[in-house]
Amino acid sequence: MIKSRVLVAGALLAAAGAANADISVPLAVTSDYDFRGISQTDGDPAFQAGLTWTADNGFYAGVWGSNVDFGDADIEVDAFLGFAGGDAAESFGYDIGAILYAYPGSSDAEEVIELYAGLTKGWFGGKVWFSPDNYGSTSWYVEGNATIPLPANFSIPLHVGYSFGDYWDGIEYVDYSVGLSWTAKAFTLNGKWVDSDEEFEHRGKFIVTISTTLPWASE
Repeated sequence: MIKSRVLVAGALLAAAGAANADISVPLAVTSDYDFRGISQTDGDPAFQAGLTWTADNGFYAGVWGSNVDFGDADIEVDAFLGFAGGDAAESFGYDIGAILYAYPGSSDAEEVIELYAGLTKGWFGGKVWFSPDNYGSTSWYVEGNATIPLPANFSIPLHVGYSFGDYWDGIEYVDYSVGLSWTAKAFTLNGKWVDSDEEFEHRGKFIVTISTTLPWASE
């Protein structure tokens, strides 16, 4: 099932490439893979890479992967598609879509599908995520984000999120982070403090990430 869905995503990307659309490859190395305030790598570093195709009309599709360390899962592979449009500078930007989280080779970690919808305005954005079947239960995640620009290619990224629903019954929690980012040519260095109001392992820690996106723009 995992292979078939990943192959479908790959077929979408191959067809998309033939349409002469924009293709990008995000790459990142991070000291810890943090997902909604919870470490996915047991506090260890991660290498992450993806492939995204974006059409002129705002439709996009892609795949993304990272090493993980929980249960018997070692690899996470996500496949996603959506539609983004609007103008966050002049009015509002929007983004709607779906994502599949898959863990090839794992007998413990199940595939999970989430639907999402978000709005952005200037520095600020918000997004709602919903899974109809998160290990047999429904789950929700609501987040707010802001990126405050500073001089000399610095910025302050802020995040707060709330996990709730049947899956989180009894342990609904808030996660948050505050950081400082610096961009130099094609690379971004980001440091952030991540914490939550739930006593997860590896909570309350500083995470450093170096990222870039290919192809690099020519000078």
